[in-house]
Amino acid sequence: MAVFTFEDQTTSPVAPATLYKALVKDADDIVPKAVDSFKSVEIVEGNGGPETIKKISFVEDGETKFVLHKIEGIDEANLGYSYNIVGGVALPDTAEKITLDTKLSDGPNGGSVVKLSIKYHSKGDAPPNEEELKTGKAKSDALFRVIEAYLLANA
Repeated sequence: MAVFTFEDQTTSPVAPATLYKALVKDADDIVPKAVDSFKSVEIVEGNGGPETIKKISFVEDGETKFVLHKIEGIDEANLGYSYNIVGGVALPDTAEKITLDTKLSDGPNGGSVVKLSIKYHSKGDAPPNEEELKTGKAKSDALFRVIEAYLLANA
């Protein structure tokens, strides 16, 4: 298995503690309210902490699909969160898992800087498909911006 690492960073006008609470602690309630296509977030295994597996169900192209997330770490004091995509439509056939490590910090004008490290654990040594990476990033960015807009509208 090969591991391919990608780094990304974005900013948000939402304060780090507020954004962290929405993305980590309250996401199961906020995401289905903020994004029409998301239908449910349910705990499949665990108690919400590390090692918990969540099933996120949504509608795409008129079809109900799902993604399985496994929480690896929650660092509330340092506004960090780590999880793996371990199943469902967001996990390409060429990947064993995709690890996402997120860290929020103070940004300009009271907002946030969001740093994201993505580790693509391939089945074998083949690099990830470039088109799948672009599609995944676009969906992730869109979801982040919808949650951000929801927070700003409900502040």
